[in-house]
Amino acid sequence: MQELTIIIADDHPLFRGALRQALNTVAEQPHIIEAGTFEDARKAVRSQPEADLMLLDLAMPGVSGFSGLMSMRAEFSSLPIMIVSATDDGATVRRAMELGASGFISKSSGLEDIRSAIEAVLAGDVWFPFHGERDAEEDPAVVELIERLKTLTPQQTRVLSMLAEGLLNKQIAYELGVSEATIKAHVSAILLKLNVDSRTQAVIKLGKVNMAMVA
Repeated sequence: MQELTIIIADDHPLFRGALRQALNTVAEQPHIIEAGTFEDARKAVRSQPEADLMLLDLAMPGVSGFSGLMSMRAEFSSLPIMIVSATDDGATVRRAMELGASGFISKSSGLEDIRSAIEAVLAGDVWFPFHGERDAEEDPAVVELIERLKTLTPQQTRVLSMLAEGLLNKQIAYELGVSEATIKAHVSAILLKLNVDSRTQAVIKLGKVNMAMVA
């Protein structure tokens, strides 16, 4: 059997240890890579393009909330990503699912539940906690915003994430290896799809997806 390669992206060493313990019961001596920042997580995937799974914390240095998930999904579309979070209300779980996560692990889960969730996703399934009725306080504007965000192309999603990091068009062009004119065209398309007039408003819109969660 081919060795499993799994990336744990979480800034809390104790929880990374708990995830590692769970993973050691899923497979014999899996290749586990730990990352304590979002940039280290990105580097880990780039160095391991055939990785089988990423366990991604929603709140870690270098990223805020669902921006990290969106950025990873855009850059590494074939990598299954499971969210791990201390915030596990119905709205947060649904947003993770709607934005492309393959599963969701609450940080309050026991090792057996974590193991079962990871096994399900590694088997090609999805795994999300069961919740009852939809949250009554769910904001229709956020629901609409998520639908608009889902219309962005992978490259547009990456550009939006970089805008949120405060990068200029010139810097984004350098990072993506394209011309500044191409980035300007992407920004224009993003503004149109999000129905906003400026890049600042686009970043504020993206931030609204994360406002309801404190992970």
